[in-house]
Amino acid sequence: MKRLMFTIFAAAALLTGCNLQEKPYGLYSDSNFYKSEADAESGLLYAYNALTFLEYSRGIFYLGDIPTETMRPKSDEAGDVYQLENWIAGRETEQLIYYFKYCYISINRANTVLAHTENSQIMSPEARNRIVGEAYFLRAWNYFNLVRAFGIVPVQRQMVDDLSKTTPASARNIDELYDLIFADLEKADRLLSVNKTYGRADKVAAEALMSKAYLHLASSKEHNVKHYRDSRRDPQVMYDSAAYWSGKVIRDYNDSYYFDDDLHHIYDVNAPQGPEHIFIMPIERSGTQEGNYSKLPLMFLPSNNSVPFYIRYGNGSLLRANGNGWGVFICEDSFVNSFETTDMRRTELIHRTIYDAAGTEIVPNQVQGYFSVKYVDPDFIGEQTSARPYLIRFSDIALVYAEAAGPEEGLQWVNAIRQRAGVQPLPANLDIETFRRFVIRERAFELAFEGNRLWDLRRTASVTETDVRAAGLSEEETAFFPIPQREIDLNPNL
Repeated sequence: MKRLMFTIFAAAALLTGCNLQEKPYGLYSDSNFYKSEADAESGLLYAYNALTFLEYSRGIFYLGDIPTETMRPKSDEAGDVYQLENWIAGRETEQLIYYFKYCYISINRANTVLAHTENSQIMSPEARNRIVGEAYFLRAWNYFNLVRAFGIVPVQRQMVDDLSKTTPASARNIDELYDLIFADLEKADRLLSVNKTYGRADKVAAEALMSKAYLHLASSKEHNVKHYRDSRRDPQVMYDSAAYWSGKVIRDYNDSYYFDDDLHHIYDVNAPQGPEHIFIMPIERSGTQEGNYSKLPLMFLPSNNSVPFYIRYGNGSLLRANGNGWGVFICEDSFVNSFETTDMRRTELIHRTIYDAAGTEIVPNQVQGYFSVKYVDPDFIGEQTSARPYLIRFSDIALVYAEAAGPEEGLQWVNAIRQRAGVQPLPANLDIETFRRFVIRERAFELAFEGNRLWDLRRTASVTETDVRAAGLSEEETAFFPIPQREIDLNPNL
């Protein structure tokens, strides 16, 4: 009997060049898998599960924040992280190898769902639309991450079910990748409904990602970024498209998605269904293995000799935190000091002092620098927590709209975010170039330590002028990470 190895196709080399080494969880024949709606749902959940691989989920911060002025790793962190920090990463840098690899694992899992479900008659049209729509979203999500990180990458549109499909060619140009991303998201938008479900993507998530992709393309083309300068697309048309899709997100679905008035509530791990969260990773402290649960707080929090400590907010309330943190991600002093003194995103969400249960400062402590408290689970079970990366937030999309639409329509959205943070509004009558610079800076403050900063610097060709560690390099040299050598060695079509 022909064997359909659902898990092995992700393992047996979604791209031989990706050297995937997942262990197969089981073999499924064509007579007993993808024969029911439940099978298709399981396949979709398996595709989502790829996002929780440690090398992928932590890569959000290693790639998105560490190479910027906002954050640095602790001094004895692994050498490849040091390479990212200091802009000397190369084709052998492990974090780049892992990130590239797991993006394609996720793509192949989405492709597998599409191959078996798109034309299936074994389920209701409603269920099929939802499952297929989410799979298209996941494929677009991964290609958007790849194009921002590596530029022109291989295009894999089909499930890998034989060796001939393991060495796909690179896209011809940047437009081919964005054509794929936009087409997938348009299908997702058409197939999905508004269905706010923690850990899953819905119609709003598809439209939000569409707006981010249009903005990245528009801004990159306008700033003459490598590869993007050759795009056939007009930047203003792309800005208009970004404004259209982000405008729908911030205006059309206010019964489910809107600004959270409580800054603390946004980062409450027990409120993943909060109004800010458009797309958030599906992680619970009750999970049976890391990835299902999270150790993310330990990456940010300092050690207190394994004794729980407390964060004290401005109103005197205390938040319990793990005392066995690793202190890997340290907020840069210069970045912390660039916040306005009244900014609650600084005073409430970035700390250096720790307290005991009575609210008394712990002295001495082992804190090595400022740390972010966006990832704290007061109900942790040992090292197991429900802290999750924030993949798409409402405030992110409000800032996408502001930047794309310009000051006349966008100012109120920036100022709503600033007002919540306790800082003065931006002045009126700014020209569009100045206003957009303010918005990029606001994104640095609002989305700090959420894995966004590098992509904003790259699309505005401002890496080298912002981060002293990139001094001596050109913007061309910082525009993309190199594709791992392992991929080049194993895929003759790269």
